[in-house]
Amino acid sequence: MILHRLLVSVVDIVLVLSIIVMAWAAFGLLVLAVRFVIDERRVRQSGGPPACPPITGDVPHVLVQLPVFNEPAVVENVLRTAAALDWPRDKLTIQLLDDSTDDTSVIAERVAAELRAGGTDVQHVRREDRSGFKAGALAAGLELSDAPYIAMLDVDFRPPANWLKCVMPLLLADPRAGFAQSRCEFVNYDTNWLTRVQGLLLDAHFLIEQQTRARAGWLFQFNGTGGIWRRAAIEAAGGWSAYSITEDLDLAIRAKLAGWHGIFVAEPAIPGQVPDTVRNWRRQQRRWSNGFVQVARRTLGPLLRAPWPFAEKFSAISMMTMQAVFPAIAIGFVAAVLAFLLRGLDLRPYIPEIAIITILTVAVALGMTLPPYIALKRGPISRYVQTIVLVPFLVIYLGGANAPKMIQTWRGRTEMFKRTPKLEA
Repeated sequence: MILHRLLVSVVDIVLVLSIIVMAWAAFGLLVLAVRFVIDERRVRQSGGPPACPPITGDVPHVLVQLPVFNEPAVVENVLRTAAALDWPRDKLTIQLLDDSTDDTSVIAERVAAELRAGGTDVQHVRREDRSGFKAGALAAGLELSDAPYIAMLDVDFRPPANWLKCVMPLLLADPRAGFAQSRCEFVNYDTNWLTRVQGLLLDAHFLIEQQTRARAGWLFQFNGTGGIWRRAAIEAAGGWSAYSITEDLDLAIRAKLAGWHGIFVAEPAIPGQVPDTVRNWRRQQRRWSNGFVQVARRTLGPLLRAPWPFAEKFSAISMMTMQAVFPAIAIGFVAAVLAFLLRGLDLRPYIPEIAIITILTVAVALGMTLPPYIALKRGPISRYVQTIVLVPFLVIYLGGANAPKMIQTWRGRTEMFKRTPKLEA
């Protein structure tokens, strides 16, 4: 009897702690959702900035970096898309950072030679090994160029021809802007139920999380694609580092700590792809979660000590600890099941906890996904309802799938980079 009461007490404590972590994450997201609605109303009243402001002064040289590893189905298209960017030919260099071990390199060299013959400066950069993975490839490419601005695209992203002309003026007009991050669209959004769920979540990420933080001048992450960096900011931050598999997040934080900030550009958006199978999606999400943990271990201390206003520091810490919600969900779910069994299938003692979790889930799910769905005119509300009901189940699934690896990573386990397979595009 005493042991039973002790077990019930322990399970209750674990459940409450899990709910506290979930509430922390929910509060941070709801703050962003409310601020997004306020910002959008203000922008509509002011008319907003011009979509593509003109460039004043000299046109700078831009280096476009395209990291690739064993992706023969998409490498030709990304090279041709980069070459089609509307920018003076004598001010544009394209680097294909090719670490491939298959016939990707053969295809790439053929296309690169054709584009060079047509007047585009294309460098096909090969390394002897993949040391540092993507971060190592980006750093190696920088050593071969002195361009002051570096645009970056993953191999499945297809920017419109006017991308540089629309984004570069914003960077040039703000001398303390270290990078500009464009919003990403997803061409396979409607492929199946999984891609539609990802569409909701990624629209929330870009339009609410990224845009709102950027508008406030707060720390927000570089997404590793669809962005343009100022070389001076990369160098001031210490360059690319390969200790984390989310090298993009790491660089954005170090640049912010060094006194630079980012710009978010909603239009024009850059089309890419999302994984269309649960296996590939789980792999991608696990990589992102583990990368966040790796970066958090090194940067939470400096972020806490940063001489920033409270709101800015709260937003940064909230962003860096958001992934803790996955272990909290997994542990909380197990604790809830054990509590249910230990109390003889009696849910009445846990009605407050059930109510809190339900309210948090509904508030975050609707607050984060409905405004972007409406703002981007994604479709009828009936389609939204059919999709949003799947989100809690997938988040619970991710909690169970990601939590063990995240805990191991926090304890110092090294994570290998595993790319997400790309479809032909």
